[in-house]
Amino acid sequence: MVRVIGLTGGIASGKSTASNILKELGAVIIDADKVSRKVVEKGEPALEGITEYFGKEILCENGKLNRKKLGNIIFNNKTSIKKLNEITHPYIIKEIINEINWHKKTHNNSVIILDAALLIEMNLTYLVEEVWLISIPEEIQLNRLIKRDNISVEDAKQRIKSQMSLEDKKKFAHRIIENSKNVIYLKEQLEKNLKEVI
Repeated sequence: MVRVIGLTGGIASGKSTASNILKELGAVIIDADKVSRKVVEKGEPALEGITEYFGKEILCENGKLNRKKLGNIIFNNKTSIKKLNEITHPYIIKEIINEINWHKKTHNNSVIILDAALLIEMNLTYLVEEVWLISIPEEIQLNRLIKRDNISVEDAKQRIKSQMSLEDKKKFAHRIIENSKNVIYLKEQLEKNLKEVI
């Protein structure tokens, strides 16, 4: 029997590290970030929709999406972000469902992890049996984000604030994975939870 688990967490919470550990432990990973990049590749209908709305200036000379240009257009513009999500989300969701179904057919005895930062915000929880939330104290999160992205304290605080709060995410979580210590501690918890699920 295949179990589908949603893995989520805030910015700089260690979700990618957790995802890599779960992969090492034998889980199949579907990375929502990779899917969202895949659906806007040249020739994909999502890219056509984006170009139609935002204009051809968001394309590179080779016809691929110029992420930087699009990023500049939508940065701090709620209407543009909303429109971009309206265009891309149906394609992202369809592709995720296709990947889940494909893995269910080909791996009949495993755990599929849907690694998605916006699992809750995009209302994708119906695709998974359990939601695992990587929880991190805000102070550690802030320090990691400043170090990782080389940004100011103010910028880091702003980025954290722009996301759904950890407390709100906890309401949707079946399991909370604490990431307040080191990688060994994180791995121990993931292993324990994985064993319980299997």
